[in-house]
Amino acid sequence: MFEQTFKNIDDILHKDAGCGSELDYVEQTSWILFLKYLDDFEKDKKTAAELAGKSYEGIIDKQYTWEIWAVPKGKDGKIDHHKALTGDDLKDFVDHKLFPYLKKFKTSAESADTIEYKIGEIFNELKNKIQSGYNLREVINRIDELRFRSHAEKHEMSHLYEDKIKNMGNAGRNGGEYYTPRPLIKTIVKVVAPTIGNKVYDGAVASAGFLAEAFEYLKTSKNLTTKDAETLQKKTFYGKEKKSLAYIIGTMNMILHGVEAPNIVHTNTLAENLADIQEKDRYDIILANPPFGGKERAEVQQNFPIKTGETAFLFLQHFIKILKAGGRAGVVIKNTFLSNTDNASVSLRKLLLESCNLHTVLDLPGGTFTGAGVKTVVLFFEKGAPTQKVWFYQLNLDRNLGKTNPLNENDLAEFVRLQKTKADSENSWSVSVADVDKTTYDLSVKNPHKKDETALRDPQKILDEMQRLDKESAKIMKVIGRLR
Repeated sequence: MFEQTFKNIDDILHKDAGCGSELDYVEQTSWILFLKYLDDFEKDKKTAAELAGKSYEGIIDKQYTWEIWAVPKGKDGKIDHHKALTGDDLKDFVDHKLFPYLKKFKTSAESADTIEYKIGEIFNELKNKIQSGYNLREVINRIDELRFRSHAEKHEMSHLYEDKIKNMGNAGRNGGEYYTPRPLIKTIVKVVAPTIGNKVYDGAVASAGFLAEAFEYLKTSKNLTTKDAETLQKKTFYGKEKKSLAYIIGTMNMILHGVEAPNIVHTNTLAENLADIQEKDRYDIILANPPFGGKERAEVQQNFPIKTGETAFLFLQHFIKILKAGGRAGVVIKNTFLSNTDNASVSLRKLLLESCNLHTVLDLPGGTFTGAGVKTVVLFFEKGAPTQKVWFYQLNLDRNLGKTNPLNENDLAEFVRLQKTKADSENSWSVSVADVDKTTYDLSVKNPHKKDETALRDPQKILDEMQRLDKESAKIMKVIGRLR
């Protein structure tokens, strides 16, 4: 049912003048979905309070509750069309009353880790783009059909929402910007292995895939006590995101996964001066796929000791600095990071090897990120001691990856198994840092168990091969000539 409802909503938004792309569909669905979620959240809180013999003070004033403005219903449980706003009346109410009311929560909330603050923050970043009040009415009616009451419903909804994010990533110019393949994220989380009590951070949070999967991993890692559950809700997951749409989607994704007030902040991580980061700002776990290929302005580069315009390289410096001593990280980066000869790349590799233990490099095949042709690696490192040995694993698959044939968890099973002991295999090997060239710190992925298929052939052999093929072609042409 959920899947069909989402499809119907996309069809409605497709014909609205204010929504021109998959990005708009997700954004506009998100804010209405959030208000429906909030209504179910309040009902659950009220029921729980009543069962405990307590009263519940609602978050939203009555006139702005879902069942008053969005879907007023009669005694038969059906929408009362006499009371339900539509057309220009609905659009005016949403734009001039509802949104301004919800924005105020940001300043009136007690603290940033409350759902009240999140309401204010989300609606300060958004605007209603649906131009037709009649289309808006149709979307509201569809979303009202959805339920978020049971665990199973929330689970299904979070999966469908991630499918929408995935489609949005595919529709955008940068496939990997919003969506990192879930099998890859799950594998990175398994290898980094956060524990309850760790503070988990992603400074390029996008759709919050890493934080959401870390939450799923941690909540099933043991039988949770009440204190554990509260720790996961309020003191575990932290993120920063520069772009408004990604910030909203990341926050919504975490809420749908079950984190009521995720600590995700709308800010440019790279605008923070590395020199200002103190011990209290640091995290135990970093999981991230920072954007690559961007060019940061000179004033942003001034915040970093190693100056470079490459966004991902600035993020890597940020991650190394903000990781606690003994903290663990799994970071996706372009594979050219391992071998680029420019000063910034060499300096950054030196910094990483000297300040952290880069214990594992996972080399991924092209096509891992749908729509993005770049080849990537995952760097797994621990802060505090210099690297002695790097274990490489090259993921070699017997198929080409793409939209119809994506990466799956089974593809990465051997990597997870071998990584525990850093064992040698046809696809894995170790390199001692003592053997690394100290002028370049080149860490190129060169599998010693496979012949270098790109090695140049001897020119004489190429000429001999050409002559042989010419002779064969001449014989074939003679035979064809006889047959005519």
